[in-house]
Amino acid sequence: MAKYSEKSQEKVQEATMHEMKEGTLEIGRSGKKVTNPKQAIAIGLSEAREAGEKVPKKKK
Repeated sequence: MAKYSEKSQEKVQEATMHEMKEGTLEIGRSGKKVTNPKQAIAIGLSEAREAGEKVPKKKK
């Protein structure tokens, strides 16, 4: 059984590969550009969670 749904995988790929490389992915309120791929993945997973996709819970 997959940990992530297809939609959430697409969201992460969109955030990491495309937006980060184009330089359009920004961090929250500060508006700074994301340069770290791990940070881009975290943003993509967060957006997928908000959309109600199947994503494991955030680690505390």
